[in-house]
Amino acid sequence: MLSLRIKGTKKDALGVVHRVKLIRNATSFGGLESLIEHRQSIEGPRSITPQNLLRLSPGLESGEDIVNDLIQALQ
Repeated sequence: MLSLRIKGTKKDALGVVHRVKLIRNATSFGGLESLIEHRQSIEGPRSITPQNLLRLSPGLESGEDIVNDLIQALQ
């Protein structure tokens, strides 16, 4: 599992989550597929988690495919 802080705001971080194509937006990190979540949205309004933090759980897909998906979502 990785935590990533996106340059910008909560809106910017959520934009990345919505633009990934291979990586699924989900909270359960127990599967074999790559997953991403905006943690503050899960924790609610009292969360102390930074608004631009994403959690990523890489799965069994090709590492190159995961990296390429993140790159296109960040652009």
